[in-house]
Amino acid sequence: QVQLVESGGGFVQAGGSLRLSCTASGGNSRRTDTIVMGWLRQAPGKEREFVAGISWTGGVTFYADSVKDRFTISRDNAKNSVYLQMGSLKPEDTAVYYCAAKKAQRVPTTPHEYDTWGQGTQVTVSI
Repeated sequence: QVQLVESGGGFVQAGGSLRLSCTASGGNSRRTDTIVMGWLRQAPGKEREFVAGISWTGGVTFYADSVKDRFTISRDNAKNSVYLQMGSLKPEDTAVYYCAAKKAQRVPTTPHEYDTWGQGTQVTVSI
């Protein structure tokens, strides 16, 4: 069972930047297992939404339209980590950000497709 732990959330003014990190532990270390990773978020009163996803090799990435050209997802498999570099932050980016994983060949772009979740980290963007 893979366990995910996020870090890096906090308070930032609009226009600022933050970098989220997620470290995975446990699970099956066989090379034939492919784990795609994603970042999703949930704002108060709203449903959880997809933000960004990345393939096992890091060669394929997907972004929600709302964050495209502002956020960058990356991963370092040697460190069992995935990152979300967030720039030009807006108040509407305020949410709890979750790291998620799934053993798959294709990168999921909807929350229900992910089957392993971290506990979340709060990101608050002030005006």
